[in-house]
Amino acid sequence: VQLQASGGGLVQAGGSLRFSCAASGSIFGINEMGWYRQAPGQQRELVAIITSSGGTYYGDSVKGRSTIFRGNAKNMVYLQMNSLKPEDTAVYYCNAKNAESSFWGQGTQVTVSS
Repeated sequence: VQLQASGGGLVQAGGSLRFSCAASGSIFGINEMGWYRQAPGQQRELVAIITSSGGTYYGDSVKGRSTIFRGNAKNMVYLQMNSLKPEDTAVYYCNAKNAESSFWGQGTQVTVSS
């Protein structure tokens, strides 16, 4: 499974960003896709995931400000983040899981200025 992520960038506090992630390769068995982030000196943490059945889960720090959803194509997942805060500054990674493995896309930098 290969993941191509896009989105991110520099935004002012209170602004919004939309991320996209496209999965390719052996995508049939993917049961979960989502986003994680890692700030300097911190562990990677969950932002949001969506399961193959449509269930969604959000990290506590982004609940109420973020929405993860699928596109018309099952291999596309989007993350909309609103009301961004400086503490949202991190590298954001797309992730996909099947029954055997976890796959990571390249990270995309998000910087939120105050």
